[in-house]
Amino acid sequence: MASDKVTRCCKSLIEKNLTITFVESASAGKLSYEFSTVINSGQILIGGIVCYHASMKEDLLSIPHGTIKKYTAESGIVTKLMAQNFYRYVQSDICVALTGLTTPGGSETKSKPVGTIFINIVFPEKEVAKRFEFKGNAEEIVSQAIDMVAEIIIEEIDNKL
Repeated sequence: MASDKVTRCCKSLIEKNLTITFVESASAGKLSYEFSTVINSGQILIGGIVCYHASMKEDLLSIPHGTIKKYTAESGIVTKLMAQNFYRYVQSDICVALTGLTTPGGSETKSKPVGTIFINIVFPEKEVAKRFEFKGNAEEIVSQAIDMVAEIIIEEIDNKL
């Protein structure tokens, strides 16, 4: 079941007649799933793609070879390119990309610990890029990230669109 924030976000998107797509890595499809559980989500949810492995990001999303090696798959620049490139190929008003570290064993460092999440959202007239550090286990980190996506979208569309 979707959180209150996701439900509110979907209702705002429906009211404003805006569509949305997702390109996910760390959330592995849960972002799309959460939005799909809201009543009438079919009016707004175009779909999404899960690109977990670097090869998928490069092959399907045209992330230039060498970019992931230079910046890591869990980085602001890769998240930005994921959002921009998917937005070009799939017709929607809003495109959300999400990457990050939900478990140990990735590219974590002291300055980028487990819990670091990158979100990039392409709106019709602007882009919003954010970096967060959430606490908890993998599921809690993903849930917090999903709520943050909903919060950012609500703020942008209710105040500016």
